[in-house]
Amino acid sequence: MFYNMLDSSVMFHIFEIFKPVTTMEEHKNCNVRYLIIILIITGFLSQTGISQPVVGLDNWYNREFNAKTGVPFHYLWTDTGFSGYSRWGEIFTRRGAKLKTIEKPGLNVLNAVDIYIIVDPDTTTESKSPNYIMPEEVRLIEKWVRNGGVLVLLGNDAPNCEFTHFNTLASQFGMTFNHVTLHPVTGTNFEMGASKSLPDHPLFKGVTKIYLKEISDINLTGTAKSILTENGKVLIAENLYGKGYVFAIGDPWIYNEYIDHDRLPESFENRKAAENLTDMLIGYVKRK
Repeated sequence: MFYNMLDSSVMFHIFEIFKPVTTMEEHKNCNVRYLIIILIITGFLSQTGISQPVVGLDNWYNREFNAKTGVPFHYLWTDTGFSGYSRWGEIFTRRGAKLKTIEKPGLNVLNAVDIYIIVDPDTTTESKSPNYIMPEEVRLIEKWVRNGGVLVLLGNDAPNCEFTHFNTLASQFGMTFNHVTLHPVTGTNFEMGASKSLPDHPLFKGVTKIYLKEISDINLTGTAKSILTENGKVLIAENLYGKGYVFAIGDPWIYNEYIDHDRLPESFENRKAAENLTDMLIGYVKRK
């Protein structure tokens, strides 16, 4: 594929490099050709957007520590338990992405990432001193998205997420999470959390059934659009905002416990949906 995308003049210089060098003049010409190839390939990679996207996962607004070990956990790349995102992180890295854990999102922090994921901001039950999303941070994140950033907002259901400050950010993109609990699931009755009527959208390509447990819905305004609506309730939404993109769902969704079939029956296809979501997000980075 790479060969086909290079024109004949580039291939000429590449093949010329491998010809035997017998004179000083040919040696000089060979060095020049090396330089030409480096410059052409560098420009090619830049123009075609082939780079390593950087995916930042928040650990400021969601900042919990294991009571026994004191180690940060819960919706983190490094958390390999059921509560972590280590498996989603592996999907990203297999596609060439670099993972980062993000503290307070200042300008330099945001400019160092292409995709920024905020999950389940802390309530006072989860943290004695939660780091709320403040107005200055909302302005920075909004501008970052407008200029081409890819933002992922993963909320939670009513008792488990700080909505007031979270919604000051989400509302910038025409989205407001509601303080409700939909898809309640009792014990291992997993069908209570099943979504089967999935629309024709890249998120659900090759997917017929996903699991969503205890999720909040989203009110939409402006250019925000529904990806998945059930019974008049928007469960998943998106917005092409400026040069950027925003994806939102009222649930942490694809953490380790419910991405594979450790607990879920084989009929659920959360991993395939997670792979599709990953491809979507990286695709919006490359379109910048």
